[in-house]
Amino acid sequence: MVEEGKSAPDFELATDAGKPLKLSKLKGNPVVVYFYPKDDTSGCTKEAQDFTSLAEAFKAAKVEIIGISPDSVESHAKFRKKYDLSVQLAADTDKEVATAYGVWVEKSMYGRKYMGVERATFLIDGKGRVAKIWRKVKVPGHADAVLAAAKDLT
Repeated sequence: MVEEGKSAPDFELATDAGKPLKLSKLKGNPVVVYFYPKDDTSGCTKEAQDFTSLAEAFKAAKVEIIGISPDSVESHAKFRKKYDLSVQLAADTDKEVATAYGVWVEKSMYGRKYMGVERATFLIDGKGRVAKIWRKVKVPGHADAVLAAAKDLT
């Protein structure tokens, strides 16, 4: 399980642009890694839009934002274009990164159990350590809280 103060698990995933993104290559500045269940669903769309609306403030604080879900690169590209999103979206189709971060979990809806992504955000400092974790995220106000915490790191 990923814990605050410990090194963030490194990963390399393809982004919506089809290019590889490696977490360890981003060392030096803080990184926000947020996990979300599915492209183009109401909560996930709102979360991506909230991070996009604050993109300039994150950029000014030299903080990179990466959204990760099990959707494909193609799905991410459509999602980003449809909503004019500015955050990078990374495809974790095999769920290895979600598993490493402890967010690929058993969920329950209408009494049916299934495996899925638990909405969570990890703020990683410039040295690659987890500075703050938000689990079971509620979308309203979340991007603002992450930005405030990220500004404390810079």
